[in-house]
Amino acid sequence: MLMVLMMGSMTFAQAWEKTSLPLVKTSDGMLEGIRSSGINIFKGIPFAQPPTGDLRWREPQRVKPWTGVRKADHFGPRAMQLPLFSDMQFRSDGVSEDCLYLNVWTPAKTGKELLPVLVYFYGGGLVAGDGSEYRYDGESMARRGIVAITVNYRLSVFGFFSHPELTKESPHHASGNYGFLDQAAALKWVKQNIKAFGGDPEKVTIAGESAGSFSVSALMASPLSRNLIAGAIGESGSLLGPQPASTLSEAEKAGVQFADSLGVKSLSALRALPAEKILQASVKIQRGSPLVDGYFFPRSPLEIYRSGEQAKVPLLVGWNSEEGNWRGILGKEEPTVANYTEAIQRLYGNQAADILKVYHAESDADVKSVATDLASDRFIGYSTWRWSDLQAKTGGSKVYRYHYEHPRPKTHEHPETPAADGAVHSAEIEYAMGNLPTNRVFDWQADDYLVSEILQGYFVNFIKTGNPNGLGLPGWPAVVPKQSAEVLHVNVNTYAAPEKNRERYLSEFKVEN
Repeated sequence: MLMVLMMGSMTFAQAWEKTSLPLVKTSDGMLEGIRSSGINIFKGIPFAQPPTGDLRWREPQRVKPWTGVRKADHFGPRAMQLPLFSDMQFRSDGVSEDCLYLNVWTPAKTGKELLPVLVYFYGGGLVAGDGSEYRYDGESMARRGIVAITVNYRLSVFGFFSHPELTKESPHHASGNYGFLDQAAALKWVKQNIKAFGGDPEKVTIAGESAGSFSVSALMASPLSRNLIAGAIGESGSLLGPQPASTLSEAEKAGVQFADSLGVKSLSALRALPAEKILQASVKIQRGSPLVDGYFFPRSPLEIYRSGEQAKVPLLVGWNSEEGNWRGILGKEEPTVANYTEAIQRLYGNQAADILKVYHAESDADVKSVATDLASDRFIGYSTWRWSDLQAKTGGSKVYRYHYEHPRPKTHEHPETPAADGAVHSAEIEYAMGNLPTNRVFDWQADDYLVSEILQGYFVNFIKTGNPNGLGLPGWPAVVPKQSAEVLHVNVNTYAAPEKNRERYLSEFKVEN
């Protein structure tokens, strides 16, 4: 106990110098991490109380302080989820409602260095994912002079569930969006504690891919989090798609139906059910989605961005060349002009002629490429474009837009299978985070490491300065509002060029210019 007290009175630097393992004093207690080749790593740090029992479907509550030294040498459990995506490689120990943990990688030797901070939110459709995944590992970013953090948050029905009783008991008269509230709580924790890890609380950039990118767009919009960040990176997706956000009343109605399907009539009975039973039921009934709850989102995200109330911070944002596949449009039909035309007519009805003008296939040879473009835009491209467009117009800070085009190589297991034609959904993550070696599925080549060096270089510069440009990298102009946007095309040959497809989004989704 005497040693603990002594450590509590030491400076950050003294504690690290006098022990073989790094020690950090947070607002909740002392942490002991691990060291890897000069990088100090703290895994499984609780940033909120376990949302179990009576805390299921409540706002995240502050951690109860602990005495002594808490070991931070292993990842906490991942949020309740089913094994839905084969590309997720977890290092966490199982699933649990007790999941609100974050992980820190820092190169800092003292608590006075004030290094830039990256907080990364995983993807997975708001139903899967974890901060322990290899592709999000923060060590490579730490070696570039950045304090890197990954954050767990509640998923599926545990993270996005509304019910009239939940709304009634809430001090904010809101329910749902618990996953986003977890993310906001993690950012508050970072604001309060990251200086102890050598990070600058005034220089926090948030980032994420897919559902993580949706989360970034949400955190920029919410009054609970938008003042906690200095920059944002969005990879493939936002909440600003063509479908309007759900209302609280709509979500409450769905919640009542879900409870009825489980045969329970009260909130207390719902909270008493085993988590596994709720998870299994949610697959068929309700998986959960964001909503305008009146608290995290006082208004719809689209209204917030249109009115310029979102975070006034630089945004680096883009999507991949093959977010969707041509079969998402044609199904099992052969890629011919005739079949493509029929598919568009089925999908768009009276609007089909407009779509065929901007997604035009001259011949059968064009169909796969054009249909892939349309599938990608329907899935991810449009919402990401709309985000970049609105932030450039109303965000008061610079926006940098990319189009990632480098396909992954062949796999070790099936080298006879041709590599993808384009960059599929999530393909850029390992490249951007400098984590190609952590993914042993693919047979990485020299070109892959070159592209990773380029993309991570842009990310590192942006996190440090708010501008991705730097020595040795092709120039990347910021988007100029109300002009044709300059887009960085990321590949072995990386270059910037004016956007070519703005008319697609204006025609397909009928948004104002």
